[in-house]
Amino acid sequence: MHARARRFFSTIALVGAMIACTGAESARTMDPAPAAKAQSTPKVAFDSNKAWEHLRKQVAFGPRPSGTPAIVETRRYIIEQLKAAGIESRQQMFIGMTPLGEVSMVNVIATIPGKRSERIVLASHFDTKLYREFRFVGANDGASSTAALLELGRVLKPRANEFTIELLFLDGEEARMPEWRGNDNTYGSRHYVEASQKDKSLATLKALVLLDMIGDRDLRLRRDANSTPWLVDIVWAAAAKLGHSGTFSNELTTIEDDHIPFLRAGVPAVDLIDLDNPTWHTPQDTIEFVSARSLQTVGDVMVAALPDIEKRLAASK
Repeated sequence: MHARARRFFSTIALVGAMIACTGAESARTMDPAPAAKAQSTPKVAFDSNKAWEHLRKQVAFGPRPSGTPAIVETRRYIIEQLKAAGIESRQQMFIGMTPLGEVSMVNVIATIPGKRSERIVLASHFDTKLYREFRFVGANDGASSTAALLELGRVLKPRANEFTIELLFLDGEEARMPEWRGNDNTYGSRHYVEASQKDKSLATLKALVLLDMIGDRDLRLRRDANSTPWLVDIVWAAAAKLGHSGTFSNELTTIEDDHIPFLRAGVPAVDLIDLDNPTWHTPQDTIEFVSARSLQTVGDVMVAALPDIEKRLAASK
């Protein structure tokens, strides 16, 4: 607001000034711009410090394989953080039929309503691989993507989202046996897709962005040949605009991950993952080998890519 200076005028000048002020007040009343500006939603930026705290908390729970007390604590933490951000969530419980027997697993599904009921899903797995011969805390493999997803929820909650945003925290991505073979993997994503097909809700799922292993200090994400090309192009274009072409490489790779069940069901999907690091599935996947800067890079790119994903989906209607 502009300050009003007080001056002493002659009687005639004072009357003229009062009339002028009245006109100015009327003009301000008629001009909707200040009111609209006051009502506009402030843009919330991705904060890697907050994401780092989510990562640190998960690592502090220790190894978090499916069905363990530590993953129950992790799930409770995820739900608490979603609630603190004003995001409603529900738990999708199921039994994973693994080579080591039945394992209780739970996906966490959180919803940020948008203008449309159709959904864009942002996903991460929050379990860690089962190892008995060493302590595996999965700072990068599990914690980094889950931390980024929680922070993205905080960022996207106040945004005017064109599509409904679903944050999907998947259990049971990791194989229970030492090697990734057959159906001994992607338990949570396969169950989610099967349940969505049964209740017919899969039709409203328009795109999936999967985050996995995005915290490596020397982060380098390559284009996954299994992913949907137009989704890859949008994300990589957003990275280039932000100056992150060095992190988002144009080299091709082929990844099997939680996005595969969605792709098989006809859902466009892209996987952001860096498998090129020496700590993968080793005792060295600890907090010392991950970076808040990497979380910031991926978070910024995701926020920048989302409007173009929305535009592409809206145009295809």
